[in-house]
Amino acid sequence: MPSQVLSRRKWKLYAHDQHIVVVKGTREKFTHPLMKALLWALYMPDYPNISIEIRIGDKYKPDVVAFEEDALLRGSSPVFWGEAGQVGSDKIKSIARRYRETHFVVAKWNTNLHHYSQLLEGLLDGIKRDAPFDLISFPEETVNSIDDDGNITITFDDVQLIRFE
Repeated sequence: MPSQVLSRRKWKLYAHDQHIVVVKGTREKFTHPLMKALLWALYMPDYPNISIEIRIGDKYKPDVVAFEEDALLRGSSPVFWGEAGQVGSDKIKSIARRYRETHFVVAKWNTNLHHYSQLLEGLLDGIKRDAPFDLISFPEETVNSIDDDGNITITFDDVQLIRFE
């Protein structure tokens, strides 16, 4: 049974001694903000400055993003960029090419990743990257990774992950 927290429009969620507030848009699918929160919690141990829905001065806005300490103030590139749900091919190619040292993640909900992995291989072909590009599928049961107090407990063992290096 999903957490009572997720029945609201605004969710206060916790992971790794940090918290975020996620607001579900009126026309937004439930799984989109859920995946953003799960990505935030999943990658926080590697990227402690991770956040969601921050404009970074780029044509595209990441769903989840992390910078090195004070890097945004210096105009540096993100070290992590996560996308939840549908992402256009043009966006993937553009950000993969321009941010070659940024760890990218595309997350899908309860999806067989075979088709998407082939698509990503084609989009990334010929782009020399210095950071990984992950493709993740959150199984249906990961909705239970959030308890009634808003605590998120999720690990990479809970998801399907394909990494392109």
